[in-house]
Amino acid sequence: MSRIVVPDQPIGVFPQAWRACVGTGRFDLALHRDYQDSLALVQREIGFRHIRGHGLLSDGTGIYRPYTDAGGAQVRYSFTYADQIVDAYLELGIAPFIELGFMPTGLASGGQTVFWWQGNVTPPRSESGWADLVRATVRNLVDRYGLEQVRGWPIEVWNEPNLDIFWAGADQAGYHRLYEVTAHAVKEVDASLQVGGPAISPGSDEWLVPFAEYVTAHEVPVDFVSRHAYTSGPAQHVPFGTYQTLRPAEHLLEQFASPRKHLAGTALADLPVHITEFNSSYRPDNPVHDTAFHAAYLAPVLVGGGDLVDSFSYWTFCDVFEEVGIPTSIFHGGFGLLTHRQIRKPTYHLYAFLARTGDQMLARGADHLVTRDGTGRVTVLAWAPVDVTDLAASPERHTVALSVPTAVPARSVFVMRSSVSDEAGNARRAWVEMGRPASPRPAQLDALREAAEPARSHRSLPVADGRVEVDLTLSRHEVTLVEITPVVDETPPWSDDRRLLGQAAGATAASGDSGS
Repeated sequence: MSRIVVPDQPIGVFPQAWRACVGTGRFDLALHRDYQDSLALVQREIGFRHIRGHGLLSDGTGIYRPYTDAGGAQVRYSFTYADQIVDAYLELGIAPFIELGFMPTGLASGGQTVFWWQGNVTPPRSESGWADLVRATVRNLVDRYGLEQVRGWPIEVWNEPNLDIFWAGADQAGYHRLYEVTAHAVKEVDASLQVGGPAISPGSDEWLVPFAEYVTAHEVPVDFVSRHAYTSGPAQHVPFGTYQTLRPAEHLLEQFASPRKHLAGTALADLPVHITEFNSSYRPDNPVHDTAFHAAYLAPVLVGGGDLVDSFSYWTFCDVFEEVGIPTSIFHGGFGLLTHRQIRKPTYHLYAFLARTGDQMLARGADHLVTRDGTGRVTVLAWAPVDVTDLAASPERHTVALSVPTAVPARSVFVMRSSVSDEAGNARRAWVEMGRPASPRPAQLDALREAAEPARSHRSLPVADGRVEVDLTLSRHEVTLVEITPVVDETPPWSDDRRLLGQAAGATAASGDSGS
């Protein structure tokens, strides 16, 4: 087994694009207690900066309120729910990444909807009415939260307009016009606000250059480019679930790189790029999301994605999510990092492990990331390779051997290791062993939360010539975090663990632990 020698000096700063944004179910789901509890946990342990979801302008949030008075049609804008939701976000240290959509029924030109909750996906019957709605919504944000703060909240126009299910007819020219009207309305509130698009789905990069050409020719403002990324194949439906093939994870990174590749030479070439949705499967009922495989599959994406884009938003942070209806069981294949009732999934732990890494990147490879923080604490994030054709074909064992530098002089280091795998930190496996209860009882929920905890171990390792040898053996689909902290020995001279059972000073223990 060859040993990788980690450099003494950083090779760069570890990009934080992985936690710049996270996805959520439709906007008004934020009023649910389970949602709020889940987001509070995510923010305590991971700390995303922005949150993006559908439905801000849909009927469920209740902003657009048409009425008739004195024989004339009028509109009232009500921000009761919207203000309550954004207030709650900010209290938890997360700001909205605003998606402007879908169409309020009272402003829609047709009846086509998407999702169980029926978001309207038709163009506005009145462009001026839509522009008024956008201006009123953005102005309310600025008035309530202040221009300086709202300048940092990207505003995205619509969602996946290249798909007929999200934009009637997948009308490209119609979307360009919607973007033009919307972008100007945003800038009329304040020119410094960020607006962008086209928020296209995978496999539709042919929309990028025409979008760039349109906004350039018509002098339409655009501050960022957005796209989505998924790697799943056609859906194989079963009752209350979906199975799909997956392409290797590097295809996600290729999709991340796609906007800059296609827009090279255009006026948008140097703009920030935001991947406003990414995951393996685009289905909210695919059980792969709940597995340890999924964490190991996505690990190289989270570690490498920041080299390619300014943000990439995991879709989504929790399973309070209703695109295809109300979930039928606690492990139903939802997108979320958390299930209902705040049970952590293995991919949640991958994010939580990353949240404990340092900002100085010492080394990065196909199966590991080594960082250091300002205190001298070194972290090693390592993951086992996966086989996307067969879960059982992934290797049973995978080794990583490193020579790690210690920035602080010490004779030894304290090593804490946390791991999730098929066997550990895997609540779904425990749920399967329970018989897949659709609505677990309180005692079962407690057991699932215990099963979701990572396996943890610790030890002391010697330092030789300012270095520590770290040898890791990972099981199938394992993701592990190793935290290495230099030891400052504060043991008093009278402390002697060999005397724990009352032996005389200097006695030699026959068995058991000994230490200074």
